[in-house]
Amino acid sequence: MQYREVIEGKFVDRPNRFIAHVMVNGVTETVHVKNTGRCRELLLPGVDVRLEVSDNPARKTKYDLVAVYKKTLGWVNIDSQAPNKVVKEWLDTQDYDLVRPEYRYGASRVDFYMEKGDMKYLMEVKGCTLEIDGIGYFPDAPTERGVKHLRELAGASKAGYDCTVAFVVQMEGVREVRPCVSIHKEFGEALNEAKRSGVKVLYLLCEVGYDTLKIVEAIYEN
Repeated sequence: MQYREVIEGKFVDRPNRFIAHVMVNGVTETVHVKNTGRCRELLLPGVDVRLEVSDNPARKTKYDLVAVYKKTLGWVNIDSQAPNKVVKEWLDTQDYDLVRPEYRYGASRVDFYMEKGDMKYLMEVKGCTLEIDGIGYFPDAPTERGVKHLRELAGASKAGYDCTVAFVVQMEGVREVRPCVSIHKEFGEALNEAKRSGVKVLYLLCEVGYDTLKIVEAIYEN
């Protein structure tokens, strides 16, 4: 996926989970943060950030904060809408007969439903932006919605669907994602339950460009 127009700035602070202050060309701008997670280890005063310029002149904020530079790692894409977009682009290259986003299953909307021959697939997508000692972790904030989705996938797997939870690694140099049980123990328990029910775990490794995000490798957990 490619952003329409990107500029760089310096992060100042984040008054709440929806907005941040960023210094752009010597002016402090209020920008929209495209991630409601904590991102505490990323959004530090003075770090370099990348902003997408909005094409909507009626918006209250004219920039979206989409990436942050982490000294030990490089650029991290924190756009929570990006994972589903890059997964859709990737799935379209995987020879499925049908790829349908936002598929209603049970009491949830699963991110993707696919068909290949007689096989039916369900995939739930999670974006990973938290890195500790070279390992990716999810979530970086409690996610009851994520627990619900894992339990839906577990049920679907038992019903005969080929189910996968895909972690989109929105940074380079990280090849594994683990549940962050210190932040949300229940998510880790639900992930283990899903795996016991036959749900596969997939790591989708990305290349983070100046104004792009692209899946370059897919690794299934053993």
